[in-house]
Amino acid sequence: MRELRWTDDEVVADFIIPGDEHHVLRVLFTNHSVIIRILDEMPLSTENESTPNEGLVPHHFAYRIEGAVFEATQSETWKFTQNPATHYRFVTGWTCLDVLSAKEPTFQVVKRTPQSR
Repeated sequence: MRELRWTDDEVVADFIIPGDEHHVLRVLFTNHSVIIRILDEMPLSTENESTPNEGLVPHHFAYRIEGAVFEATQSETWKFTQNPATHYRFVTGWTCLDVLSAKEPTFQVVKRTPQSR
C-alpha cells in the first residue's frame, strides 16, 4: 500500500502496481462509517481464525472475507447499524488492509502523484 487517506466522506487506499511507476490502483470506499485496520502480514497469520485459510489466489490481493476475528470482535451496535456490512481484505507482499463497510468499494487505475510528507 502506497498511501491511505481517510476523510469525513471517504477512505482512499492507493496500491502500487508492480512494473508501473506512473499509476496506482485506487480502492475507494465512499461510506464514512467504516472500520479499518492496517497490519503486517505476519501478525495476520497468527490470528486464531475459526475458518480454514482457503481461497488465496496467486496474483490477487483483494478478497471478501467471512467469519474472521476482525469482523466478529466489532461492537454489536456497529454491526446492527451497518448491517449488512462486508469484510474486505487487501493483502500485498508487506501490508494487509482490512475494511468493514456496508458499501462496496470502487477500483480505479489513476496517475501516481507525489506523496505528501
